[in-house]
Amino acid sequence: MTRLIVAAGGGGDAVAATMLDAALYGDEDRAVILTYAWDRLLIDPVPGPRGARDFTGLERLTPSVSAVSAEARPIAPAGSTLPRLAAELPHTFALLDPYQGVEGVTRQLEELVRLLEPDSIDLLDVGGDILARGNEPTLKSPLADALALAACCQVNAPIRLLVAGPGLDGELPLDDLRDLLGPIVHTFTAKDTESVSSVLEWHPSEATGMLAATARGVRGTCEVRDAGLPVALTDEGPAIHEADIDDALSRNQLARAIMTTIDLSEIETHSREICGYSEIDYERNKAAWLSEQPPSELDPAAILSKLDNFETEARSRGVTHTTFRHLTETLNLNGHQREDLRKLLINSHPEQYEAPLWRITTRPE
Repeated sequence: MTRLIVAAGGGGDAVAATMLDAALYGDEDRAVILTYAWDRLLIDPVPGPRGARDFTGLERLTPSVSAVSAEARPIAPAGSTLPRLAAELPHTFALLDPYQGVEGVTRQLEELVRLLEPDSIDLLDVGGDILARGNEPTLKSPLADALALAACCQVNAPIRLLVAGPGLDGELPLDDLRDLLGPIVHTFTAKDTESVSSVLEWHPSEATGMLAATARGVRGTCEVRDAGLPVALTDEGPAIHEADIDDALSRNQLARAIMTTIDLSEIETHSREICGYSEIDYERNKAAWLSEQPPSELDPAAILSKLDNFETEARSRGVTHTTFRHLTETLNLNGHQREDLRKLLINSHPEQYEAPLWRITTRPE
């Protein structure tokens, strides 16, 4: 059996795709996962997604599609988690390259379908922002999902749209998503997370991290991203729903507008017009700001003191958990220090580590 999974948002969606594949099919032949190389500034200091031109060592699958193997490397100064994912997981990660617009991604999909003749094709989104109209005030990153949706809707093959962990990306509230979701395909359990446990120890995805945490029984409110958005960790968090892909396209104004684009810059223009912004502009501005910041040292005593202050304030907001990405930004550290911070906190207070989240709790005196 051959399966193709399109990770709508890249990054953590690709990790969730491997978890879905293992949960539904076990040790059968692993799915091919078509995904962006878009890890945001915590991993990749270069704004926007990476294309084929940004890697060495790619493996050509079709004229338009290459696989990111364990031996592939992003060309400096770019960064990517995909080579490490390829090294640690038994899946083929095909690179979704958005630089030739929706027409280019549609061509990539059509070539993969001809090559693989897959028994099933799933378009997977963690969180559910693929169901957005585009004008929601909480929406932050619509571009990748809209591009993937627009391309999938032009492929002459049946494609199932799946939404995992509705609301967990902090973009659309769960209450706004419920009426848009179809039947539950699967509900992740703690056992289902075993296949990605080692990956979640280092991968920075917040939404997929919370998806795994809720599957393991974690409940509460998790503060995420640089803005400190609160995300509810509930019994609905581990669920994977099917959604109607045609209805999603009808709702998604950006996806409909970009159907014939041939360049990523065109998609950005439509995003600015429809959503009021391009998320890549946000990354450009933030990258410029980060480049002007002086390098900081990770002083353990100072960090733990700042952590105490943060946790006191967070508890007053009703926050029970947070991510190491959020802690890295809140404590004014750079992305390269995230792993050092994580080790420091786990070694100092191991009882607060509820993998892969950090539990905010009152410590004994």
